[in-house]
Amino acid sequence: MATRTTTRRTPGFRCGECGWTTAKWVGRCGECHAWGTVAETGAPAAARTTAATVVTPAQRIADVDLTRAAARPTGVAEFDRVLGGGLVPGGVVLVAGEPGVGKSTLLLDVAARAARSGSEVLYISGEESAAQVRTRAERISAMADTLYLAAETDLATVLGHVEARSPGLLVVDSVQTIASADVEGQAGNVSQVREVTGSLIAAAKSRGVAVLLVGHVTKDGSIAGPRLLEHLVDVVIQFEGDRHSGLRLVRAVKNRFGPTDEVGCFELTDAGITGLADPSGLFLSTRDHAVPGTCVTVTLEGRRPLVAEVQALVATSTLPSPRRTSSGLDASRLAMIIAVLDKRAGAPVASRDIFAATVGGVRITEPAADLAIVCAVASSVVDKPLATDVVAFGEVGLAGEVRRVTGLDRRLAEAARLGFRHALVPAGSLSGTAVPAGLRAVEVADVPRAIEAMGRLAGGRSTSAAAVGTV
Repeated sequence: MATRTTTRRTPGFRCGECGWTTAKWVGRCGECHAWGTVAETGAPAAARTTAATVVTPAQRIADVDLTRAAARPTGVAEFDRVLGGGLVPGGVVLVAGEPGVGKSTLLLDVAARAARSGSEVLYISGEESAAQVRTRAERISAMADTLYLAAETDLATVLGHVEARSPGLLVVDSVQTIASADVEGQAGNVSQVREVTGSLIAAAKSRGVAVLLVGHVTKDGSIAGPRLLEHLVDVVIQFEGDRHSGLRLVRAVKNRFGPTDEVGCFELTDAGITGLADPSGLFLSTRDHAVPGTCVTVTLEGRRPLVAEVQALVATSTLPSPRRTSSGLDASRLAMIIAVLDKRAGAPVASRDIFAATVGGVRITEPAADLAIVCAVASSVVDKPLATDVVAFGEVGLAGEVRRVTGLDRRLAEAARLGFRHALVPAGSLSGTAVPAGLRAVEVADVPRAIEAMGRLAGGRSTSAAAVGTV
């Protein structure tokens, strides 16, 4: 057996909020700047450990049983897409997101589907009473005979429930509300979160139980608690969405069992949350005629192409400093594109109010949408609509050049599938790319040529960069 040499413990002090340590007491934490959170703790000195008797010998990697790591589908296709096929027995998944985004609704639906498939599921609620959770379950049709519910905040009691029921799936909502009586401090502090997560992970690995943990986020959107929390779990999933829109995006930040470039799309309604296998239609307007100041682009969310519409409105400004307002677009990116249009294409946009937005509440952050913004703003300047069967994607540089983008084949295929006939793409990007039948790709090298191509495709109307500059 292993023997350990004991040594004296040196005094130390640690912050109960962020875990920062110091050799002497201070009233204010030097890391998170919280007052009154630094308390004395004994820091063990370094000790040497001798070799122990091996209980389970090491195996050849080819002899390791893979069945224990096989993913089991949850019944929610969009959630399985992000997980890499489903939940792995013994795997621990952390689902984080802002309050009200739909985390509890989604996981309650997943728990009910798993219970209907024949597995016992234990749902631990630390934030709501059992009656509140049942009310939501009835509203979203998430009732199941083998779905067990307990409202607990004590870690020992939670582990007791796990031992008594031996579930196939454990849902804990949320990890920041569970506390251990053996650790000082309130629920949610660094020490408590570390202890609770470590205990749940140990139970999951030893019993082969899949665990779904709900995590809180801070003001800046990061997961609350120690950074160690994200390292301990197997999968970290971020739940995103605007509270004013029903669209929800689920993406994997970390995944030991699958890829991290998949995105799941959901729609949150009063009846629950449903997966969207084809969400592109949500981001397009439903009008039946062309309107100036609009352009369609294809953005990639992970490996998934989504068709989205960009709208721009250029109006005469009565203010000394013209307004630049954006919704769903990066404001700094929009300001850069406006400057490029003013300098490289001679467009009279520097002294005008410009409003830009996306349709359907989708947020576009990738630079591939730059060319669509250029076309939308230019179309609004000349007050001429772009053809309704045209899409545009390409990154715009400060010199006015249109740069290549990744995933061009997937973007073109999605545009062709939805019936678009023309695509403005960066020059030189079609080499080695198969253009789908029925779609004509037009290469543009810079912003002036993109505006000219936009005019040629607008039903025979002529719109040149010079014409835009004279408006």
